[in-house]
Amino acid sequence: MSSFDRRVLLSGGLAASAALATPASAATDAPIVLHQVFFWLKNPGAKADREKLIAGLKALKAVEVIQQLHVGVPASTEKRDVIDNSYDVSELMVFKSVEDQNRYQSHPLHQKFIADCGHLWSKVIVYDSMAV
Repeated sequence: MSSFDRRVLLSGGLAASAALATPASAATDAPIVLHQVFFWLKNPGAKADREKLIAGLKALKAVEVIQQLHVGVPASTEKRDVIDNSYDVSELMVFKSVEDQNRYQSHPLHQKFIADCGHLWSKVIVYDSMAV
């Protein structure tokens, strides 16, 4: 495993742990929203496409309602029936509220990301959850 892979695993794992352990927003008393997205490239294995998608996702950090953003690729973990590592790139975003997540969806930078990178993927799955 490369040092990059270890950094991705560590940052993703720490981010998920921190996000899940974060208490409800003091201002609204609403739980945080975790927005996890998995992307499958139209051209699996195309390094240039993967790098463009990763760069596009990282640029979304400029959206002010995103509290945390973590971009990753499948980890080289043990093969088990419960693990789906068929995707090419994933991202985890943390929002303070459902309203912030809704604002993100219509934000011009998110719309630009879709316009610039949407041709790269063949499939996207989104899991939104609220911390309890």
